[in-house]
Amino acid sequence: MSGRRALIIGGSVGGLFAAGLLRAAGWDVGVFERSAEDLAERGAGIGTRDDLFRILRRIGIALDPSAGVRVKSRLCLDRDGAVSCERVVPATNSAWDRIYRPLKDALPPRCYHAGMKFESFDETADGIVAVFAGGRREAGDILIGADGLSSTLRRHLSPAAEPCYAGYVGWRGVIEESRLPPDIHAQLFEHFTFGLPDGELFLCLPMPGRHADTSVGQRRFHWVWFRAVDFARELPALCTDATGHCHGTTIPAPLIRAAVIDEIKSHAAEILAPQLARIVALTAQPLLQPIYDLASASIGRGRTALLGDAAFVARPHVGTGVTKAALDAECLADALAAEPDPVAAIASYDRERRAFGSALVARSRELGAYLEARAQGAASVQQEPATVLREYGAAGTLADQAYAAS
Repeated sequence: MSGRRALIIGGSVGGLFAAGLLRAAGWDVGVFERSAEDLAERGAGIGTRDDLFRILRRIGIALDPSAGVRVKSRLCLDRDGAVSCERVVPATNSAWDRIYRPLKDALPPRCYHAGMKFESFDETADGIVAVFAGGRREAGDILIGADGLSSTLRRHLSPAAEPCYAGYVGWRGVIEESRLPPDIHAQLFEHFTFGLPDGELFLCLPMPGRHADTSVGQRRFHWVWFRAVDFARELPALCTDATGHCHGTTIPAPLIRAAVIDEIKSHAAEILAPQLARIVALTAQPLLQPIYDLASASIGRGRTALLGDAAFVARPHVGTGVTKAALDAECLADALAAEPDPVAAIASYDRERRAFGSALVARSRELGAYLEARAQGAASVQQEPATVLREYGAAGTLADQAYAAS
């Protein structure tokens, strides 16, 4: 070890990428996760990119596209269930836990501290001290915030940066491959499938099964349905449980009222292609995800830095969440390797990744503009299927486009 120590707030994939890359460069690391529980059951299907596997290899994790489920093309179904458009875009879909678990397992247990609520920090000319609930203090050379959308460190570093509600939510669900009707499995399982009701967006894709199982019959099928929901008038009602308690702007999936789930399934039958409506109907426990984005004015100052969703949150339409966190962590690790002064290194990181993150958020807003227009009351907002199939996620090129635009 180099004698330098990094304190990393947040034990999800962003924090684990930072920990793995810094350890590979000789740093000692401490990862401090607020949750006392293992995070492996969180998350759902994700797209993958070459950069993701390349960075995993830098850490010593030999994952490759075989760790996911291949899709042949993108399909768009019309209201009657016919294929209105197809675009051949081979890709590999994986699952969030397929990335999280090997990252977590590669980190020595002594470096990971669960049930640690970060509260504040003290910075000196020689180092930094993180302060946790209960009074525990940890000393290091740098402090990295990888604690997501509601980052505590961001409130100190970039207090004006607040998550911005996009005007719509994503209803999500996962179905075991074995429960998919044979006709739907045959038509859709090997594809990334879209439905485009007026002013809305439905998509579904295959993903690995539990415990990263990619064997036939053991995989899963993931769907997301983006729908306009008024923040003040409708969202609190969706987040109110059967006892009448409102959980704010989100709600644990098991507490979503049966009447809300029944209504979603009824809407699906009314406006989605029959195949897609059946997928929704088969889902026992959908979950609700309000869509936010976030752009920070600063992601590095002094001995502190933000990465992943703590720094920038792009809407899901760009499909880069996990890969962006990996690229952030790589840029920070490389900056610290190139510059012995951590303050100067973090300043360099801030300049490069802030430009990238700002451009990516702007691009995600462009892709979600028609959903936002419906949220603002537009009477009819239709999308051209060929355009959506071409631009959604822009696999392999979007990050480059965003960076070039910056």
